[in-house]
Amino acid sequence: MTDWQRKVAPLVRAIEKRFDALKYRMYYALGGPGPIKIQPYRGYGTPRELHLRGRVLEDRGITPASETDSWWRNLVNMYKRLQSYEVPGARLVARFQGMEQEVTADEEGMFEVRIEPSQPLCDGDRWQSVDLELIEPTSDRQEGPVQATGRVLIPPPDVPFGVISDIDDTVIKSDVGNFLRMVGTVLLGNARTRLPLPGVAAFYRALHAGPGGEADSPMFYVSNGLWNLYDLLEDFFRLNRIPGGPVLLLRNWGVYRDELFPTRQLRHKLGVIRSILDVYPERPFILIGDSSEADPEVYHSIVHRYGDRVLAVYIRNVSRDPERSEAIHALAEEILDAGSELVLADDSLSMARHAARNGWILEDALREIEAEQVRANDESEPANSGMAKEKESDVVKIEGDLETERIQSALDGASTADVPTVVVEPEDET
Repeated sequence: MTDWQRKVAPLVRAIEKRFDALKYRMYYALGGPGPIKIQPYRGYGTPRELHLRGRVLEDRGITPASETDSWWRNLVNMYKRLQSYEVPGARLVARFQGMEQEVTADEEGMFEVRIEPSQPLCDGDRWQSVDLELIEPTSDRQEGPVQATGRVLIPPPDVPFGVISDIDDTVIKSDVGNFLRMVGTVLLGNARTRLPLPGVAAFYRALHAGPGGEADSPMFYVSNGLWNLYDLLEDFFRLNRIPGGPVLLLRNWGVYRDELFPTRQLRHKLGVIRSILDVYPERPFILIGDSSEADPEVYHSIVHRYGDRVLAVYIRNVSRDPERSEAIHALAEEILDAGSELVLADDSLSMARHAARNGWILEDALREIEAEQVRANDESEPANSGMAKEKESDVVKIEGDLETERIQSALDGASTADVPTVVVEPEDET
């Protein structure tokens, strides 16, 4: 963050808070809010503690997405999402196992519940329900109490690993590197028109199933995207059969205490990922991201701190910058120096092959991942049926404690037609 933001942000935030206070006083003087809703976000926890977040908002009447929605209808729904009418300072009560906990929402309507169960949780109950009810404010335009049910993921104790994944350009094609194209995709599309990247859904289903096919591995999705898009993302994951719940961990945009905009992407993701790993101190994780934003730097920091618990780092290379060879080189060095294992891949199948070799997913799952990837790339061209096998030969495997010159030499020897798949892993001592 720049110095001018650090100096200006507190002043702008103070002005914003005064403006919001005046706005809501006038708002309630003119009749108050319309129908209010509680939007719980799926949480996570252990048999000892449950974490649940949510938001109190006015119900804008966003309509469910359909394949025939026009761009105008999508734009109107997206406007309603982004121009949310939060209910600041709302008071709620959360109920679980006969216990009650009262919480107060912040100025953005966000609230957080942390519950320590009074009774042991059953091992088979993967999702726990937390009842939520609004205490105040009330709306004259609404009948009956405002209630909702939040769900909290409790992973089974015997799952072999968890997965933490980015979303934009890792799961969904978002064109983060092209601002205008990204804006058009987000504003004019919906959950049905947006598609996962080729092979992602099948690969994530394989990771979720684990080495035995029935692991039920917990899946966490961390993004710098807006909480306002939660319902759209939730529908997207469900429609495309991408597993995990999902447990989505997003953020708000606005004026912060020491920055004008949410520019600290690295800090946000680092904080969220650390909180997940700290809740499950005995569980290893696989980290998945892409090369378009700060994922390599974030995961490098995580590996440096939790190295023995990171099974692998998978980075989808979505950049086509002419200097991509140097970028791959730098990334390989960082992860290698941190003592972990890296796959920098051009597609989902390359990541999946690595996971299968290490026994994290079933070998049989590769066929489904390959078929889904080929189908998504281009079903109409028979030549694509051999695409996955051709790419398998363009793999650079680097083992051991190597010097920079040897890494660069290996990369320079690879084909330059496409970005090679680069695997950096510990040396085989056998």
